[in-house]
Amino acid sequence: MSTGVTFYFMRHGETMLNRLERIQGWANAPLTEKGIQDTHRSGKGLANVKFDAVYTSDLMRTIETAQIILEENHYAQELTIHPMVEFREVHFGYYEGLDANQLWRDVREHIANVSDVTDRSQLTADVFLNTVHELDPYKYAENYRQFWTRVESGLLELLNRHAGTEQNVLIVSHGLTIQNLLHGLVADFNEQERLNNASVSVVQYIDGQFRLLKYNDTSHFTD
Repeated sequence: MSTGVTFYFMRHGETMLNRLERIQGWANAPLTEKGIQDTHRSGKGLANVKFDAVYTSDLMRTIETAQIILEENHYAQELTIHPMVEFREVHFGYYEGLDANQLWRDVREHIANVSDVTDRSQLTADVFLNTVHELDPYKYAENYRQFWTRVESGLLELLNRHAGTEQNVLIVSHGLTIQNLLHGLVADFNEQERLNNASVSVVQYIDGQFRLLKYNDTSHFTD
């Protein structure tokens, strides 16, 4: 019988920059009170899941989220959080901290000049990230190749450690990072729904293939 590994990809809890609808890539911001409460609710709902390893990005909001999840978990006494730069959010360069609506307006205007794409849901990850990179006058924003190379290296490291172990691995990361990662890994994945804070997307890796079990799930939230 084949053995696999199950990854629980969790988006961090709501932050102040999320609340203010500001672009938040590599910028740090603390969790809001709602973010803390919802993360506790998510943690309570996952309290009976025995995680064998926990990884986060190296940004404060994912580490704080993971700490709350482990605080609520019944099997977390021996677990250590392992921050990894590979699981950071997309770096938005010039747009970091700016109004999110401004970014989308700029992207739409730029795309309209070179293609027929008019709706945000039609934008593929590579077109979106490459456009942001082009729009950044300093060229600090990651293009798609830079983003994917970074994130893929982190995932390969985890596969080398955990593939075939039947373990449950928690990865607390970021909305676009998780969504773009799933687009790159799961066949026929076409979800456009934005990930909710503290939601879980569950992926099983077995026999060399990734299978999506849950996406953007908050049904486990427990008061």
